[in-house]
Amino acid sequence: MKCNNCPRQCAVDRVTSRGFCLAGPEPEAAAICVHRGEEPPISGQRGICNIFFSHCNLQCLYCQNHAISRGNPVPRYVGVDAIADRVAQLLPQTENIVGLVSPSHYADSIPALVEALHSRGLFPTIVYNTGGYDSVETLRALAPYIDVYLPDFKYADPLLAQRYSHAPDYPQVALAALREMYNQKGSALPTDDRDIAFRGIIVRHLVLPGQVDNSLAVLDTLADISTNLHIALMAQYFPPADNLPDQLGRTLTQEEYTLVTDHFHALGLHRGWVQELDAQANYRPDFTQDQPFH
Repeated sequence: MKCNNCPRQCAVDRVTSRGFCLAGPEPEAAAICVHRGEEPPISGQRGICNIFFSHCNLQCLYCQNHAISRGNPVPRYVGVDAIADRVAQLLPQTENIVGLVSPSHYADSIPALVEALHSRGLFPTIVYNTGGYDSVETLRALAPYIDVYLPDFKYADPLLAQRYSHAPDYPQVALAALREMYNQKGSALPTDDRDIAFRGIIVRHLVLPGQVDNSLAVLDTLADISTNLHIALMAQYFPPADNLPDQLGRTLTQEEYTLVTDHFHALGLHRGWVQELDAQANYRPDFTQDQPFH
């Protein structure tokens, strides 16, 4: 069966070949763990059970999860049943939320995974935590299975998208994907009596050092969709490797971040979260451990 899960449309048979992401025919997870570092409405007090899928359809040069997103990382869990079994073990420790982290290249397995959870008597809120490089057709097929969309919106600049993520069409693809998510969920983020979201969208944007203009343009694009969107503005970037291009070898400065946060407020964006600059010292996952964020 040819794989066209994501906008790259590689059309390879994963049984015999590999596309851009290098993923095989079955979903692979590099880590499944309780994570308490997400936005408050999807983390709460007890956290979310995050499934960190192996591989990725973007391969960003600066990926902070590069140990599991690039090349051929050794998976801990292979196949829908193995993943569902591990989620079943951890879910009672959480707010009954499952996060699908970097799931775009395994989109065709998500219905089976959700149904496998249901067959085990589990009915969690499902969060689709994506890099934003998703096809509208795939999102429409997933609509019955996803409760909360958590997309990145990385780039408004196609040259930057090509240089950093090998995806010059990222701006228009991500915009079309976000509009589809918005059509499905709207801008509201309703919560239950625990203040936990059960439907909606939260859009993330990671501010990169030396790329303030890109971030300003991203915020302009998001404001054009709706100033009622919930946006998580992130300052946690740190250099994950040596010899990165441009200014990716350093962290974000206060001056750069202030320019972006000031623009956020000037546009009338008023829902969401603005990460503190010192977050760049806190997000350093170690995927050799069962609990990468401890």
